[in-house]
Amino acid sequence: MHLEEKRVSSGSEQSFDLRMKQLRAGKRVNSRVPVAVEWEEARARHTAEGWTIDVSPNGCLAVVPQGFAVGQKLDLVNLVNKNVAKAILIWRGHEGRSGWELGLELVNPPDDYWGLDF
Repeated sequence: MHLEEKRVSSGSEQSFDLRMKQLRAGKRVNSRVPVAVEWEEARARHTAEGWTIDVSPNGCLAVVPQGFAVGQKLDLVNLVNKNVAKAILIWRGHEGRSGWELGLELVNPPDDYWGLDF
């Protein structure tokens, strides 16, 4: 499915474009950080582990062997320092051999979430 197919209406398209610009416009670092995404489904807690491709104070691009719908709310766990932050899936890319490319926006993360100075 192409990125354009995920856009439902012009209002959500503008919101999506704005959010992607804000996420990508800031400082980011190419960094492979092991992460886990956690979510609730059918009254059970689920976890999938993956890694980041790049990180920023506002989110990351990660590869995770689990596909989600855009808008899905997740907990993102930095497996290096065990920090946890709420995240929203704002972009889902292609599925590769290792999993799905996911653009995750962090919701009010602590300043030291990644353990990096940006």
